[in-house]
Amino acid sequence: MKRFAELTEQEILALAITNEDEDSRIYRGFAEGLRKTYPASAKVLDEMAEEEVRHRTMLFDLYRSKFGEYLPLIRRQDVKGFIQKKPLWLMHPLNLDEVRKFAENMEYEAARFYRRATESSRDASVRQLLVELAEAEVEHESLAHKLGQQILTPSARATEDETARRMFVLQYVQPGLAGLMDGSVSTLAPLFAAAFATHSTWETFLVGLAASVGAGISMGFAEALSDDGSLTGRGAPLVRGVVCGVMTAVGGLGHTLPYLIPNFWTATAVAIAVVVVELAAISYIRHRFMDTPFLAATFQVIVGGALVFAAGILIGSS
Repeated sequence: MKRFAELTEQEILALAITNEDEDSRIYRGFAEGLRKTYPASAKVLDEMAEEEVRHRTMLFDLYRSKFGEYLPLIRRQDVKGFIQKKPLWLMHPLNLDEVRKFAENMEYEAARFYRRATESSRDASVRQLLVELAEAEVEHESLAHKLGQQILTPSARATEDETARRMFVLQYVQPGLAGLMDGSVSTLAPLFAAAFATHSTWETFLVGLAASVGAGISMGFAEALSDDGSLTGRGAPLVRGVVCGVMTAVGGLGHTLPYLIPNFWTATAVAIAVVVVELAAISYIRHRFMDTPFLAATFQVIVGGALVFAAGILIGSS
């Protein structure tokens, strides 16, 4: 890799041309990735891509007048000092907030590059263009802001934010909630049946651990294989499966861990208290993200949990 201070004016211009071309393609990639779900933001990114194309044309016209048609291939990764970017534009589905932050960082880095290049340039015309582009990149941040005001209006932004919330619910909250409910409720019966059948905290812990891990694996595979997300918009099957499986195991382990306490009745009392907290948390999540009235959500969850809990105690005591 070359140090920036070692670059010639020809190499600086070639690097600037490559950067503008790459940035334009990145904005296009963001726009295509967001177009179906966030059309207003995609339009803003299209405008930003067009601006980068105009910058590239200005640079190439100057380069051609100074150095001819041959353009050496020099890229960010060939020069020390540039921050390596993860290819966010290739990841789908795109996160809207991450894209906006990524674009802001791109503009900041471009403006800094042109200011540094201006300091290294001796040619007056090259320096003048670099100064103009540095100012343009600074204004590009305000351009994005202005475009955001014109295109990404409050109503459009509100619509996109609501879409983002729905996608978050579909891709993370729903599978996580399904797993938490299954883990918290379905493991109650085997755990408390084992507890009241054996009165052994260690054996009860092993039963609860096995039930929690087994339920987590089962629910994870079931969620991942339920659909590929292409039609439902529920996101990557692997992510949903992991979220669902982990939350299922967490739900079961919550009231299993108290049985590491040696005293049986103390462990059981703590486990029951944990169950109450788990059911309350499930009710809140359903109310917060699934728009279920809190009292209705609480009634449904507590009644179901109480029935399973009672079944476990009755079976274990028989």
